[in-house]
Amino acid sequence: MVEINSRQKQIIKASGISIAGNVFLSILKIIVGWFSGSLAVVADGIDSLSDVFTSIITLVTARIISRPPNRRHPYGYDKADTIASKLVAFVIFFAGAQLAISTVNNLMEDSKREMPSIIAIVVVVISIVGKQLLSRYLKKTGEQIDSPMLRANARNMQNDVVISVSVLVGLVMTHILKMPILDSVTALAVSIWIMIIAIRMIITSSRELMDGVEDQTIYSTIITAASKVPQAHNPHRIRVRKMAHFYMIALDVEVDGHLSLFEAHAVGHQVEDQIRTAIPKTYDVVVHMEPFGENHPAEVYGISEKNLQDEKEDLKVRK
Repeated sequence: MVEINSRQKQIIKASGISIAGNVFLSILKIIVGWFSGSLAVVADGIDSLSDVFTSIITLVTARIISRPPNRRHPYGYDKADTIASKLVAFVIFFAGAQLAISTVNNLMEDSKREMPSIIAIVVVVISIVGKQLLSRYLKKTGEQIDSPMLRANARNMQNDVVISVSVLVGLVMTHILKMPILDSVTALAVSIWIMIIAIRMIITSSRELMDGVEDQTIYSTIITAASKVPQAHNPHRIRVRKMAHFYMIALDVEVDGHLSLFEAHAVGHQVEDQIRTAIPKTYDVVVHMEPFGENHPAEVYGISEKNLQDEKEDLKVRK
């Protein structure tokens, strides 16, 4: 429980720093962009306000996952982390879509832009540095505590860096090359890229909500760990799902049918210990004991060593 509380405190701290940083940058860009005559900088500032919203989602979610398990949610509230990452992805997608629509309208209208003052470029550079620092901080924290929510927010910050860079390029083109049209073309390309990143984030979070696993090598790790117990045979029907940064693991193993209940129970504990050693981020392991050599019907759920071997054979055939 100490580890979980520490994780929540780190999420809350990271969210607070993210909110403070984005509020400062968004206000700075909106005010300076307005007075310098740069609508691109104003738009960049408005985009930063969406980061304040996503950081608030992260902060609220950190409070939710701190709730203890109850009868309605016996596994606790940790999956709120994954749901929040999906919400952040949707915010990113719609921000990218809105930027794309605005850019297309600007290209179609072919309206002339006023020459913004140099201070707009200075503010954008400050924004790029600030966003980059926030992104690295959130990414590092998210990786340390394995939070998909913070990692999603870090990717959002990285997208904002790209947006600010495109705005900076547009301003430079306007001042030096006298080609403001390139600003709109670059913004359109960036908006498409942002939407692609958001779609990937939605797919990843959906996989976790559907109890899928990103790292499929975990099955071979479990089989290897269970096989280290001499009395445990044929680990099969392995089911793995993630609950925030923890793994929930269930599997069947075969043992000598003549073992007593206490002996079989001890074997099950040895299997669990080996799996927890191999996979430290394990929340729970459920081991179902079966008599050795029992015939199994076709298994609909779970992974066995035979499944992994079949996949390897399929890859060889495809090659």
